[in-house]
Amino acid sequence: MSGEDVPHRAESSEARAAAVSDIQDLMRRKEEIEAEIKANYDVLESQKGIGMNEPLVDCEGYPRADVDLYQVRTARHNIICLQNDHKALMKQVEEALHQLHARDKEKQARDMAEAREEAMNRRLASNSPALPQAFARVNSISPGSPASIAGLQVDDEIVEFGSVNTQNFQSVQNVGTVVQHSEGKPLNVTVIRRGEKHQLRLIPTRWAGKGLLGCNIIPLQR
Repeated sequence: MSGEDVPHRAESSEARAAAVSDIQDLMRRKEEIEAEIKANYDVLESQKGIGMNEPLVDCEGYPRADVDLYQVRTARHNIICLQNDHKALMKQVEEALHQLHARDKEKQARDMAEAREEAMNRRLASNSPALPQAFARVNSISPGSPASIAGLQVDDEIVEFGSVNTQNFQSVQNVGTVVQHSEGKPLNVTVIRRGEKHQLRLIPTRWAGKGLLGCNIIPLQR
C-alpha cells in the first residue's frame, strides 16, 4: 500500500461512518413516525373502535353523536400525512442502504486488488536473487581516512575484502594480512548496505591517523 492510499482510506472510512450515521438517523425518524401513527390509531380505537373508513354520520345523515368528530377527523388526517412521510422516508432509507452497499462493494474490490498486489510483490521479492552472506561488519570509521574516502560506512556488512570472503574468512587477521600486502594498491570491497549490495575500491594508505584503513571491522556472529 502506497502512502497516497492512507488519506484515501481515512476519507473512505469517514464517508462510510457518516453514511451509517445518516441511516441511523433515518431509522430513528422512522420509528418516531410509526409511534405517532400508532398513537393516532389508538385515538380512533378509543372512539368506539372507529377506523379510517367508517362513516361519521348516522343513518339519517346527521353527524354521529357517539364519537368526538374533531378527534376522529384530526387522527385520520394525521395518519394520512404520517403514512405519506413514512413512505418517503422508507425511500430515503432504501437509497441510503443502496449507496452504503455500493460503497462497501467498492471497498471490498479495492481491498482485494491491494491484497493481490501485495501477494504479487511478495512473490517477486521471494524470487529475487538472495544477497550474498557477509562475514564482518564495519563498526567505526575515522573521518578523512582511506576507508572513509573509499565510501565505506558504519554498519556496512562485508561480503568480500580483496581475496577474503565468507568461504576463507577465519578472523579479522585475514583482512589485516591482505591490507598489509596491499598498501598503495586498490582492493575490491563488496558490502551490503541497507539490503543492497555495493562495490567499492579501497586503497590501503598511510594517512594522519592510525593504520592503513582508518576503520574498525568486527566479525559477524552467524
